[in-house]
Amino acid sequence: MTRIAVLGAGKVGEALLAGLLSSGRSADDLMFTERYPERAAQLTEQYGVSSVGVAEAAKRADVLVVAVKPQDIDPLLVELNELITTRTLVVSMCAGLPTQLYERCLPAGVPVVRVMPNTPMLVGEAMSAVSAGTHATEEHLTLVEEMLGSVGKVVKLPEAQQDAVTALSGSGPAYFFYLVEAMIDAGILLGLPRAVAEQLIIQSAVGASTMLARTGQHPVTLREAVTSPGGTTINAIRELEKHGVRAALLAAIEAARDRSVELGKAHEED
Repeated sequence: MTRIAVLGAGKVGEALLAGLLSSGRSADDLMFTERYPERAAQLTEQYGVSSVGVAEAAKRADVLVVAVKPQDIDPLLVELNELITTRTLVVSMCAGLPTQLYERCLPAGVPVVRVMPNTPMLVGEAMSAVSAGTHATEEHLTLVEEMLGSVGKVVKLPEAQQDAVTALSGSGPAYFFYLVEAMIDAGILLGLPRAVAEQLIIQSAVGASTMLARTGQHPVTLREAVTSPGGTTINAIRELEKHGVRAALLAAIEAARDRSVELGKAHEED
């Protein structure tokens, strides 16, 4: 059984551990690093997975999943450079960081796979995109796909598209939460109790997303089915278009893409 170490047990790291366990992996084949002892103890008690130091993780694991904040990557790579060999697969879940950064800072030939997941991993409904670095093989990609399949769906794509993925699906849940928040506020403005407004909107969001996933119909087709001539919905859509909601969303996603590019450039070699 492949031994996996998650370096950085924040929300995404914890979600991956939980997903791997639920898919049938043994806790004995998993480990994690965590800088805060209290949280490390809590995770070990909850999942039965051992908390280890970076050196022990590098020594024991076949796969190192890097799930630290991008700003914490440099000292971690310096440490790992002295600890791992080409037998270790490195999986990066750090937004904006290219595989070239890892390949430059780690021993020559170390295989690296870049992943952009999102927070629905916490409920087993992640959308993850994976891209191979220079030394990663199809076997490495298959292993990562299987690993991430325990917490959602996975697509393979060229690394050049990862900044777009980061902006679209990586940050995507926040856009939906923002819209739901606004719609709940609208319900309160119209006189509904907050609890009622929340129930109405959240279930509507669940139902709409389920229709998209199960019917395979284009969003336009599903929207038009709700939009009767001269009805309430078309009046609402007119106001959304009048206020430039579509254009604002496009601009927001482009801004997120640009920030992802900036994060990668910040670690380019001088």
